[in-house]
Amino acid sequence: MGARAERSALRALDLLGLAALPAAGVALFVAERLRPARERVDPGPARVARNLGVGALAGLVARLVVAPAAVSAAAWSTRRRFGLLHRLPLPPVARAALAFVATDYAMYLWHRANHVAPALWRLHRVHHLDRDLDATTAARFHLVEVAASAPWRAAQAAVMGVPPGVVAVYEVAMQCATLWHHSALRLPPALDRAIARVFVTPRVHAAHHSVEARETNANWSVIFSGWDRLHGTAIDRDPTAVTIGSPDEPSPPHRGLLALLALPFVRAGETP
Repeated sequence: MGARAERSALRALDLLGLAALPAAGVALFVAERLRPARERVDPGPARVARNLGVGALAGLVARLVVAPAAVSAAAWSTRRRFGLLHRLPLPPVARAALAFVATDYAMYLWHRANHVAPALWRLHRVHHLDRDLDATTAARFHLVEVAASAPWRAAQAAVMGVPPGVVAVYEVAMQCATLWHHSALRLPPALDRAIARVFVTPRVHAAHHSVEARETNANWSVIFSGWDRLHGTAIDRDPTAVTIGSPDEPSPPHRGLLALLALPFVRAGETP
């Protein structure tokens, strides 16, 4: 039963991912160029290629390491009726919905930890050192950062009692949401604010990629925007007034793919 559930969840992850992620990525890549939220600093194809190169390696690690670890932990928890959600007298649909929301809260906490813990920030800053912010930035996560999330994702699935299928569905939903809120798509402000009452939007997430530390250390939510309001870490900024970058390097130099991969392991002040 457990092995079948794991295989089914991973198969669903692959099918949903292949159907949703390329379509969402291409659609947002086109849409943000038709209705850009801000002027681009680095509009050339080299930046896009770098981001997609970093993202391809991160994607392999996510599929080969993180997803199997989380699904396996979820299957173990389900098999043994272990985990908090199994203690609640809920129908399966309600339990699955609550598990999805709980997983998103766990990702809020993980994202916040990536900014607070120095060792994790060394990895995560590769994402924030992008000179622009668009859908390709959603792919720009260091492969070691992605691998480092595996224990957290597995522990969360086991402790909460998340069903394996929910792990798969959340993974695809999270990736689509990440593409969406990193995009440079300009929405009418009233529409953006209406959506942002429930979901993270490009306007909300743009402030998180600011060179101002106060703004970078805010708006950590991934899918549901309410976690930042709950913890008092929500800010509202006009995305056209945000300077994209990192507080560590407000004007980061151009770095190639290998330099970006080496960056977390280089001493401060050195150039990879």
